[in-house]
Amino acid sequence: MSADLLPALQSWFRPGQWAETAVLSDILLAMDRDIIAALIFLDLTAAFDTEDLDILLQRLQMSFGVKDVVLQWF
Repeated sequence: MSADLLPALQSWFRPGQWAETAVLSDILLAMDRDIIAALIFLDLTAAFDTEDLDILLQRLQMSFGVKDVVLQWF
């Protein structure tokens, strides 16, 4: 039984659908309407691999006031 609670264009929380699906859909719609569209990918998976962790934690704490649980996330 389906209650149809999600909008038809909702991509999240549906099998086989991801945020990328929604973004791609928006870009394709823009292209169909001759609107300029751009997509930029930013991969941060290795962003902190070359950073000294102790210096990073100290900078986050002293310069930005990051502390407690949030500091522990890093």
